[in-house]
Amino acid sequence: MRLVRFFSWALVLGAGATAAAIYWPDQAERIAPGAGARALALRAALPPGLAGPLGLAPPAKPAASQAPAAGGQRPPASVVLAEVVRKAAPVRFDAIGTVQPAASVVLRPRVDSQIVEVLVADGASVKAGDVIARLDSRQIEAQIKQAEAALAKDLAALEQAQRDSARLTDLLTRGATTQLAVDNSKTAVQTQLALVASDRAALDNLRVQLTYYTLKAPISGRLGVLAQKTGAVARQGEAAGALGAINQMSPIYVAFSLPQRLLPELREAMKAGDARAMATPQGSSVAAAGKVAVIDNAIDTATGTITARAVFDNADEGLWPGQFCNVRIVLRTEENAVTVPRLAVQTGQTGAFVFVADGDRARQRPVVVARILDDDAVIASGLQPGEKVVVDGQSMLFPNAQFVVRPKAGAPQAAPGAPQAAKDGAAPQPAAAAPASKT
Repeated sequence: MRLVRFFSWALVLGAGATAAAIYWPDQAERIAPGAGARALALRAALPPGLAGPLGLAPPAKPAASQAPAAGGQRPPASVVLAEVVRKAAPVRFDAIGTVQPAASVVLRPRVDSQIVEVLVADGASVKAGDVIARLDSRQIEAQIKQAEAALAKDLAALEQAQRDSARLTDLLTRGATTQLAVDNSKTAVQTQLALVASDRAALDNLRVQLTYYTLKAPISGRLGVLAQKTGAVARQGEAAGALGAINQMSPIYVAFSLPQRLLPELREAMKAGDARAMATPQGSSVAAAGKVAVIDNAIDTATGTITARAVFDNADEGLWPGQFCNVRIVLRTEENAVTVPRLAVQTGQTGAFVFVADGDRARQRPVVVARILDDDAVIASGLQPGEKVVVDGQSMLFPNAQFVVRPKAGAPQAAPGAPQAAKDGAAPQPAAAAPASKT
């Protein structure tokens, strides 16, 4: 009983698949080459009384010039051909990248003080050394004056000690004083010299601290929005928050990830100086040109990718930090690559294949596709330059099927009423005429 049920379900499924193929022969041909032709033959074999109500009536009989061959064979399929050519084809890959500044500096005050003046606007472009803001520096300036006075006092004491030491030394030569007094005067001179050195160091320290009250741009770039304005009290330390940040805009990086299998080729291209990069910001049609500059020192074991950076001049600031970009990396260019239109390449159960024109017959041939470049497919093996392949109409073809060539869209055609060269020999036929299909 189970065996009977199994065969019953098999018959039902087979009948359903056959009916679907009869209704949609084009889709059946895409799934299995040759199935579309058999489905059309089954449709033609249906009785007229059954085919009409089901909407499967055979099409109107073709004109005499296009009548099918004897024996009820399928009429020739109408196709468009293209030639296999050799041309320069780049070796490249595409990725999604993120724009990163080559340098980014956070502005933080190094002292606690009130902001008395902000000299730039939010988002302004600044150069290294430009003053961003000034803090209240009156207290440090008073301390500097105090240190200068202490230094002057100790310099005067040093001068007095030096005079005393010189006088006692002269008296010692005359026998009017003792050696102890001379030695004590020399010690006093050394002590004053140390005090003067200490005063000068303290003064230098205060002068350095004075520079903390003037916030300058450490790098050239673009300033962000300042978190504090005139009158606010700026405080030192990370807990107090930053005043703002400056991002270097030129040059600038675009970081992207690539599969680890491409790492050897990328390193060879960088070594030869050929690793070019094109970055197109999302939402823009203008691409920036640069080159790959840095490869990270480790592969991400979780994803099997490695991060690299391309550097761009970005003089017009077309790339903005944090922006997503479509990145195209060109490793090298093959000057004599075999290419066909990508529409010619079909995929079957055994892999990629194309239909090659052999007279008025279409021969199915397997090919190995190296890569896809826009509208072209680079063929590693299976085709030779000069051969003709089908780029439109493959759905109606099967191995060794007969075809006729139709002109491409937009190709010039003969005007209505033009004389027929086949009869009078006055002029050659248009390129899309039937004889051209045999080339």
